[in-house]
Amino acid sequence: MCAAHDVAVPARTTVVRAPGKLYIAGEYAVVEAGYPAVLIAVDRYVQVRVSPARDTGHITSDQYASLSLEWHRRDNDMVIEPDQTPFDFVLAAIRVVEEAAVGLGASLELYDLDITSELDDDAGRKFGLGSSAAVTVATVRALCEHYRLDLTRMEQLKLALIASIEVQRSGSGGDVAASMFGGWIVYRAFDREWVRAERVARSLTEMLAIDWPGLEVSRIVPPDRLRLVVGWTGSPASTARLVSGVQARKGQRSVHYSRFLAESRSCVTELAEALGRDDGVGIAAGIRRNRELLRGLGEHSGITIETPKLQRLIETAEACGGAAKTSGAGGGDCGIVLIDRDADIDGMLAAWERADIRPLNLRVHQPEGTVE
Repeated sequence: MCAAHDVAVPARTTVVRAPGKLYIAGEYAVVEAGYPAVLIAVDRYVQVRVSPARDTGHITSDQYASLSLEWHRRDNDMVIEPDQTPFDFVLAAIRVVEEAAVGLGASLELYDLDITSELDDDAGRKFGLGSSAAVTVATVRALCEHYRLDLTRMEQLKLALIASIEVQRSGSGGDVAASMFGGWIVYRAFDREWVRAERVARSLTEMLAIDWPGLEVSRIVPPDRLRLVVGWTGSPASTARLVSGVQARKGQRSVHYSRFLAESRSCVTELAEALGRDDGVGIAAGIRRNRELLRGLGEHSGITIETPKLQRLIETAEACGGAAKTSGAGGGDCGIVLIDRDADIDGMLAAWERADIRPLNLRVHQPEGTVE
């Protein structure tokens, strides 16, 4: 990690986009430190544009067309006008990057930050592609570039993770990692409580330089023979609410939860290995096993993970030769299917249409940066 040059940044506009994500396997278990999940980044994006401002900076988003947040500098502090709630993740990312910038010798500036998103439909309903993570990553990357901070992708990931846990206590960070690195990844979660404690004891630049317990990102070569198909149920779900619900109940059913964690770790590890060797049979078995683990978790926790429409999506895919499951926290949003390219995909999509399930035209966003 190299320090930024202590010189004024020239007036210029920085534009960065970050992809959305989908979970392939490992949901819920991945919130525990060291437990793995498989994710992909997808070609729907949040874009952040940073441009110099004079007296007052603005933060705007096409998701909140009537709302513009105004801010100014008081020395190095960011002074914000009221009503910041829709921009919580953006503001957390700004604070963290600027703390790092000061620690690396950069001079802080005033700027406008404009956000545009492709992660919801025309009516503003979210697809469940990780908009909070994507906007956090895009903001971190845009400001690192704006301030010319010479940080690796892993160091930028740590900044984005710190920003995320300042807003949302229960997140695993897998969506952040997928958005930061792109492609197919195996992600293992960091110890959130350790990070919170170390933030008090260490400087932010020290936090970037040290290893975090549990945190690991590695790449997977995508399967060659299988096609990924994504269906959206039209019912947005609250990941934070669902994950918090499971976390609140895990102590009441500690034996089952411990067994779920162990079986999820084994399942995801075997799935990642099957993906790595392009083993279609092993991949399908891993997807189906993870589905059953999540269904069992939902039953024991009293949380609806697989809704009736998601069940219809999955069963239709299975009938056409695919392996399918919920993606993410469930409760709505998306289901994913891995299916042989020669299978009856058209028949599956026709059945989805009759069930009012919308196929999403998504491709994998290509890998970016070096995973360390």
